[in-house]
Amino acid sequence: MKFAIIKERKNPPDRRVVFSPLKLAEAKKQFPEAVFKVESSDIRVFPDTEYKNAGFEVAQDVSDCDVMIGVKEVPIESLIPNKKYFFFSHTIKKQPYNRKLLKAILEKNIELYDHETIVGPKGFRLIGFGRYAGIVGAYNGFRAWGLKYNSWNLPKAGPLPNQAALIKELNAIKIPNIKILLTGSGKVAKGSQEMLDAMHIKSVSVDDYLNEEYNEPVYCKIDVLDYNKRKDGRVLNNTDLYKNPENYESDFMRFAKVTDYYIAGHFYGDGAPFLYTRADVKSRNFNIKVVADVSCDVDGPVATTLRASTIADPIYGYNPQTETEIDFKDDKAITVMAVDNLPCELPQDASEGFGDMFLKHVIPAFFNNDKDGILNGAQITKKGKLTERFSYLQDYVDGKE
Repeated sequence: MKFAIIKERKNPPDRRVVFSPLKLAEAKKQFPEAVFKVESSDIRVFPDTEYKNAGFEVAQDVSDCDVMIGVKEVPIESLIPNKKYFFFSHTIKKQPYNRKLLKAILEKNIELYDHETIVGPKGFRLIGFGRYAGIVGAYNGFRAWGLKYNSWNLPKAGPLPNQAALIKELNAIKIPNIKILLTGSGKVAKGSQEMLDAMHIKSVSVDDYLNEEYNEPVYCKIDVLDYNKRKDGRVLNNTDLYKNPENYESDFMRFAKVTDYYIAGHFYGDGAPFLYTRADVKSRNFNIKVVADVSCDVDGPVATTLRASTIADPIYGYNPQTETEIDFKDDKAITVMAVDNLPCELPQDASEGFGDMFLKHVIPAFFNNDKDGILNGAQITKKGKLTERFSYLQDYVDGKE
């Protein structure tokens, strides 16, 4: 089996890669029967020379490989027919902008495996960049606070080399006595929590967060049953919420009353209550001043997120009364950071972490007859058709949706 680490061609440029030179060498050691070839790239965070020094062939042409491994969508004109491809295709939610891509994949008889569809026996994703989104998102939120209030001027995350450098910058500033709220229980929220803990910000319970005053900054990490409640008042479990979201309503405003800086690191399920609405934000009880929306569901459960922002221009303001965008420094503005590709700002760490997961969960499946069904479950297309699991995409492919 011959694997290619392909060049990222999507704009804006993405410097991440699935395997760092060190991790690729580890893969070769574990699976000596595998052949790994690296497509030359002038944007990758690890230069070609590092792969060459690790003993790998670097070439302009990788068309002799069987499996193409990348990060972002491959442009249609760069797709090589009759190959296996791994990348984030952004098609499984019927994203309109990638319909032509999926159609081309089918026409070129490509077997597509989406990183997002690589799941374990319980249906949970096995690999992703979520942790790094949480790390950078928390940092960017503190940066936004400093810019809004002229308290400090943190550098952008992108030029800094790694997470340790971000933490060093954060530990050089003096955080006021604010209350910081973090939603979520997955990799994104854990990444943000790493940053808060590295800053030695005190973690407090829900009850204390809601009722106590502090002479130091504190944070509270909450899950879905903390900010949602059943309409009939019963207290059940997460599974009930996931199965019956229509029976629940938001209980987020009790947190919004006392929160200064909010980090949205949760996963939002279809049909679940919005955390807060535009009407909620108009309330005098809505105290949140800065929102780092790492989850970045536009015009959705975090009502202040009007649009995704960019790495180049990551911050904007939300006017609660007019429900429109304004300058984030305006006194009326809630400051919003809603970059939707945050891991791009930490390409080295993100690549190394992603490679760990890909080597652990995916590469072995090629050499153990896919005994855990990893490849079978992740495969979107086969022999020019959608696989059974993803047959729901047919109308999308046909342009009917």
